[in-house]
Amino acid sequence: MTSIFSARRRPWAALCAAALLAVSSCGGDSGADGARLPEVDLTDADGNVVPSASLVGEPLVVNFWYSTCPPCTKEMREFAAVHAERGDDVRFIGINPLDDGPSMVEFAAERGVTYELLRDELAEMQTELEITSFPVTLFVTSDGTILEQTGVIDEAGLESRIDELLDADGDASA
Repeated sequence: MTSIFSARRRPWAALCAAALLAVSSCGGDSGADGARLPEVDLTDADGNVVPSASLVGEPLVVNFWYSTCPPCTKEMREFAAVHAERGDDVRFIGINPLDDGPSMVEFAAERGVTYELLRDELAEMQTELEITSFPVTLFVTSDGTILEQTGVIDEAGLESRIDELLDADGDASA
């Protein structure tokens, strides 16, 4: 059976994902609350495969963003500040479907981001979660359950959601 994501067709898949993002608006969510974190292959900035299943096991804040989305970039400094305070309590991951690895890292670093950055270059996780606008943030319990999915969020909202995530995660593991 031939995969539609064969090496020859990957550039077209990436182009289609870019087109989808270009026509979508920023700042929405799709309501994946209660769903499981999809099992897909992501990549790090160097192109190494990172299975999403390897992320499960601790509470997660997963932020979907890309560099030309104004609300995404506005959130980044707040996420960086909260990560500096709460990074020992919860694992932060930024997922970018559009920018290449080095550009993604440079752009995020200029905004103070030091948490883990991954790419969803084939938009598999984005598709599984029905994400059609950006930014989107998932709050995921250590067993992989999406507690909440939000659109644009400020620092106070992020802090509050992390508290809720840790409470729910403690209840789930008790």
